[in-house]
Amino acid sequence: MSLKGKAYIMGAWEHPTRDAPDKTSAQLHFESARGALADAGLSFDDVDGYFCAGDAPGFGGMSMVDYMGLRNVRHLDSTETGGSSYILHVGHAAQAIAAGKCQVALITLAGRPRQGQGGRPGGGGARPGQLSDGPPEAGFENIYGGSTHNTYGMCAMRHMHEYGTTSEQLAWIKVAASHHAQWNEHAFLKDVVTVEDVVNSRMIADPLHLLDCCVVTDGGGALIVTSPEVARSLNRPKVKVIGAGEAPKGPSGGHGLDLTYSGAVWSGPRAFEEAGVTPADIKYASIYDSFTITVLMQLEDLGFCPKGQGGRFVADGNLISGVGKLPFNTDGGGLCNNHPTNRGGITKVIEAVRQLRGEAHPKVQVANCDLAIAHGTGGSLGTRHGAATVILERE
Repeated sequence: MSLKGKAYIMGAWEHPTRDAPDKTSAQLHFESARGALADAGLSFDDVDGYFCAGDAPGFGGMSMVDYMGLRNVRHLDSTETGGSSYILHVGHAAQAIAAGKCQVALITLAGRPRQGQGGRPGGGGARPGQLSDGPPEAGFENIYGGSTHNTYGMCAMRHMHEYGTTSEQLAWIKVAASHHAQWNEHAFLKDVVTVEDVVNSRMIADPLHLLDCCVVTDGGGALIVTSPEVARSLNRPKVKVIGAGEAPKGPSGGHGLDLTYSGAVWSGPRAFEEAGVTPADIKYASIYDSFTITVLMQLEDLGFCPKGQGGRFVADGNLISGVGKLPFNTDGGGLCNNHPTNRGGITKVIEAVRQLRGEAHPKVQVANCDLAIAHGTGGSLGTRHGAATVILERE
């Protein structure tokens, strides 16, 4: 069953908070939901489908449905693929709507990592020789001290070895994000940086520097996905879901492991095929940017340039709105604006919706933006992760 035209994103709201010592995660979920519903012109009583992931506190969906007073929910989905979960949820919500399981789907994300809460799940492991009911890979991998930073650093180093990618080319991704963030009043980092600033910042995990890494922020966001019938009843710009794809990628115990590509090589083509468009048709791209290497690899894997040519593709301002041919992350992205609870997927969809509605900041709004992509990875690019792609069209 094709999802093309079966669902619309009618509400999108990003929580303005970046540091929340005075709010609980549940409050942030609620406030994000309230904002997205208000944006759509709907109420909590209209929601009959709820989608969340591992950042939802307590019993996840069950706890949040009760906390938010959602009395009419008849479809619940708590699929967990890390930071890409919320892009995947857009596709799942469209599927549920097309199947008649719900008509108004609410998707929320929120957390407080700056308060020491809401970090990446699944990182725990037993001591060597100790049995554990944690992740099955923990006993084989955690003993080597893998972290988010050094596993992404391995991907960057391997890409450089295979294709000649340089630190200066990666730096252009941060430069583009900073050019966009300067116009975002809520951005965590608003200062414009140069290539030299990035490569001269301190090394975190060779070859990734401090400014190659995303910000850590509290906050959240929410989306409202509806049936075509509900969308027609609302006095809001209509953003149609026309394609979705998802895929997992893991190291397979080291057999045939290739660190130079992501699950986007599978999720992207599936979404483009369903949408009936190609990468050349895309006017704006929201690309998950936990690190600069994440962006470069995903752009290659999605087909915006051949594998190995990502460094040349992102260089010289090619991702800057009004300058380059593929504007990306015009809110500043996870590199400069917001990476709430270490999960940036939902903000990718939110900014894509803003662009398609013509509601991005005038300094970064893409002219005649009628087709956008939101894509992300969740988990770890260097080990196992989920990839999710959605293609959206302004109607």
